[in-house]
Amino acid sequence: MPLETTTFDAAEYLDTPEAIAAYLADAVEDNSPGALAQALGTVARAKGMAAIATETGLGRESLYKSLREGGDPKLSTVSKVLAAMGVRLTVEPA
Repeated sequence: MPLETTTFDAAEYLDTPEAIAAYLADAVEDNSPGALAQALGTVARAKGMAAIATETGLGRESLYKSLREGGDPKLSTVSKVLAAMGVRLTVEPA
C-alpha cells in the first residue's frame, strides 16, 4: 500500500501570536528579504489576506504580489502588515 502524503502548509499552524512571532523570527534569522516576504505572506494567509488588506488599507492583490517568494515589499508595507498581525519587529545586537 503506497504512503499517502499531503502538502505541508505552515499557515495551518499559525494560530497564536506566539507561533506567528516564532515563525517570523525564524524568517528574519535567514537574513533574506525574500524569506521574510514569503513568511509574511504565509501568516497573512493564516489570518486572512482580505482581513489584513482591510486593516492595512492596502490592496489584497498588491499584498499577494508583495508577500510571496521573491517579493520585495516596502518597509512601510512590512510595518503595516506586522501591526495588522499583532506583532512587531525588534532589533538586537548580532
